[in-house]
Amino acid sequence: MTNGQYQEAVDWLFVQAPNYQIDGLKAYKPGLDNITKLCSFFGNPQEKISCIHIGGTNGKGSSSNMLASVLQEAGYKVGLYNSPHLIDFTERIKVNGKNCDKDFVYNFIQKLKTLPEDILPSFFEFTTIMAFEYFCQQGVDFAIIEVGLGGRLDSTNIIKPLVSAITNVQLDHQNILGDTIEQIAAEKAGIIKLHTPIISGDENESVKNIIRQKALAEDAPFIDATVIKSELGSDLKGNYQQKNIRVVLALIEELKKLNVPVSDEQIEKGLLHVHQNTGFIGRWFEFSKDPLTICDTGHNQAGLEYVFSQLNSINRHKHVILGFVNDKKIDEVMALLPEDSEFYFAKPSINRGRHPEDYENLLQEAKISYKIFNSVQEAYLSAKERCTNEEMIFVGGSNFVVGEFLEKNLEFSE
Repeated sequence: MTNGQYQEAVDWLFVQAPNYQIDGLKAYKPGLDNITKLCSFFGNPQEKISCIHIGGTNGKGSSSNMLASVLQEAGYKVGLYNSPHLIDFTERIKVNGKNCDKDFVYNFIQKLKTLPEDILPSFFEFTTIMAFEYFCQQGVDFAIIEVGLGGRLDSTNIIKPLVSAITNVQLDHQNILGDTIEQIAAEKAGIIKLHTPIISGDENESVKNIIRQKALAEDAPFIDATVIKSELGSDLKGNYQQKNIRVVLALIEELKKLNVPVSDEQIEKGLLHVHQNTGFIGRWFEFSKDPLTICDTGHNQAGLEYVFSQLNSINRHKHVILGFVNDKKIDEVMALLPEDSEFYFAKPSINRGRHPEDYENLLQEAKISYKIFNSVQEAYLSAKERCTNEEMIFVGGSNFVVGEFLEKNLEFSE
């Protein structure tokens, strides 16, 4: 198989199977009917692997990569399923930090053409069964499965995990999950299974109570990660990572109770070597030092609050490159923008990408210094030209903005 054949197969998959990340709500297929049929068609590989389920509005990617890194340090073979990818499709499915084999992806996509007519999978459903099958074939000790969207009706909710976690609950995807924190919390609590420990990382008492009540109904041990005291650090930078570290420590504690030995030294090393062990990028990722250039995929209100707060703590003039998708509430973002900054707004190059001209009235009302660009790369080149080594560049607002930037500028090894 050539790289061209691989890319052609992935492109075909994007076209054939509706993809929420690209196409939005029309591609969203809630419920477990399709994934149940898919898993059955492929022999239910999810039942042959030991899974850990991680949901939440923010932090589930960081938490799942931290946990994978710790378990790898402890000598386990670890599968990791995250979404979306930033540069290449194979990033979604990893074993011990190595992207899924392209030959496997190509061959598995061919099987899509043999599915019975009554199974019409979405893009996410198909990648989910692909991950289960890959982890099964690879003989992983543990498969860490990140929820795609929500929880109760998410394709990943077909698994029967050893332990689950909900990192936090914030307003995001309200058009699907509900208008209030409480409604969204109830959807995310849908991953709680009978007798299966659930870690809660949210400090909001009403969210905590919703998760606790669901745990009670399922006779599932409830563990409040917010009470854990820890001085441990991580190579994943960002002040918000301390909350995720507590969730990871609680997950490890539950695994230990299931006779999964992990030492304190392995925990410390794992947290400090996440980039090296899992290849995770995207959260407060330092792209360069001269000038200091930081990327962060935080994209909902709570995520951007954390990120912009950290930017404000850096005493440098900032060149901030931002782009958004169609369902983003731009007015809420305007109220959060970091100080001492000039802004470069660009359209992410996907169907859901929103052109800054559509919301220029909000930019004018915000009375900020800004320019508009047709692409992320144009915005970056302009910022780089203007930025001195005493200043800094920030790239974010969307996974797609960061992905586009990295694809154009990061030398990725095969």
